[in-house]
Parts: sequence; structure tokens; C-alpha cells
Amino acid sequence: MKMLELPIPEMVIFIFVIIVFITAAIVGILQLLAGGQKYKRFLWPLVLVAITLEAVLLIFRAVAIKAVPLTGLFESMVVLTIVFGLIYLFLNGAIQQVWFGSVMVWVILGMFMMAGTVAKPAAEAHVVAATPWAIAHGVTMILGGASTIFATASAFLYLLGNHRLKLKKVMQVLGRVPNIEKLEQMTLFGIRAGFILITIGLISGLGLIWLSKTGFFEWLTDWKVISIIAAWGMLGVILLLNRMLLLKGKARAYMTIAIFVLVLFAFILGSTLHDFSS
Repeated sequence: MKMLELPIPEMVIFIFVIIVFITAAIVGILQLLAGGQKYKRFLWPLVLVAITLEAVLLIFRAVAIKAVPLTGLFESMVVLTIVFGLIYLFLNGAIQQVWFGSVMVWVILGMFMMAGTVAKPAAEAHVVAATPWAIAHGVTMILGGASTIFATASAFLYLLGNHRLKLKKVMQVLGRVPNIEKLEQMTLFGIRAGFILITIGLISGLGLIWLSKTGFFEWLTDWKVISIIAAWGMLGVILLLNRMLLLKGKARAYMTIAIFVLVLFAFILGSTLHDFSS
């Protein structure tokens, strides 16, 4: 695995984070099987420990590159998992359904394992990476990605709940997931937040193009840029059609999942102009 290329201290922290998240994921499964709150009290401290270790990992990176650790794909994906961990910690008390913690820890574990496939030793940051444009671009894109993933998780639960209700499996839905209307609201919230944040990210990206003295059309041939612009356009289409009352819940859910695929494709791309390390 790529994570074996990390320096020893970073690799040790990375392995500990995986162990903690796997433990949390197992607890999440037990919580779903139990159908209640019995195991919920163990998830919060496990996620807190994991994201604290991730923060330590980023501190190591920041010291190594002498810049904000958003210069590479690995660092960006670690920050994304921290954002999702913080979302869970803040919303844990407000959302009582047992699905919430279970789904969140599995999503975070999956993203962190994906980060391991692109892990590599820290490289010296490009001078552009220390500018406000780069920081704004990195932060808003990561938060936009997190919002999109949140919308996707809500859309998936909407489809799952809708399917089970059609099969008259009401007891498999009650108390485990929010009602259909709530899931639609959560999906729309994630879509709106993602559209706004990615819009800011694209605008700040134009500033990066200007600073890096790279041709605008050269950036437009970067598959990461193409994927993000396509996802942003689809988010805008969903909001427009929803405003015109022309989009049904199921269609919105499927379009949201398609957007997630585009965002995921953009995050896992290796060769890209977005590598601001040398």
C-alpha cells in the first residue's frame, strides 16, 4: 500500500487511525443490529480520538512543508475525513436515529482508506500554496465535497427508506432513519451548501490560475477541473429544477449520487495540475 511510503511517525499514526475507525465501524454495526442506543456512547469518543490523531498527522505535514497542509491529494483527503468527523461530533446529540453514527463512521473509514492509496511523503510546497487564493480554494473545495457527500448519504437513505416503505417494511424504517420529508430537506441542504462552496472554490481557483501563470485552457483539460465543473453544473441544475417544481424526490436522489461519483472521481485523480508540491 501507498501508506507504507510514509515516514515512520506518520505511518504509525495512520495505522492507529485506521484501527480506531475500524473499531468505530464495528460498534456502528452492533448499534444497528441492536436497534437502539446501547452502543451509541462508544462512537463519540472513538471518532474524537481518530480525528485528533489525524490532526496530529497534519501537524507533522505542516512542519515538513512549512505551509498549510492542503498542497497534496493525501492531505486534502485527510482534512475531508476530519471535516466529516467534526460534523458527526456536532450533530450527534441532535440526530437521535441509530443510522446516523453507523453511516458516518463507515463513510469516514472508507474515505480514510482511500487516502491511504494516495499517501506519499511530504514534498516541499509550491510558493502558490501559501497564498490566500490557495487556502480559500482548498478549504471551500473540501467543505463543498463534504456537503456533497452529506447530500449523497441523505439521498441514499431516502431511496432506501422509500423502497422499504413501498415493500411495507415500516418497522425497518421507523426509528432507524429520519422520515422521507426530513431526508429530502437534508439532501437539499447539502446540495445548496455544496453549490455555494464549490462556486467560491471555482472563483478562488481562477486566482490560482493567474498566480501559477498556467494557461486557462490548459487547466480546462485537467480531468479534475472538468469533473468538478460538471458536478457544480449538476448541482445548479438540481437547484434550478427544484425551484421550478420540476424535479421529483427520486430523480433528485439519483442525480445527487451521480454528482458524488464525479466528486469522488475528482478526488482520487492522481496526475493533475492541482498538485502544488515539488
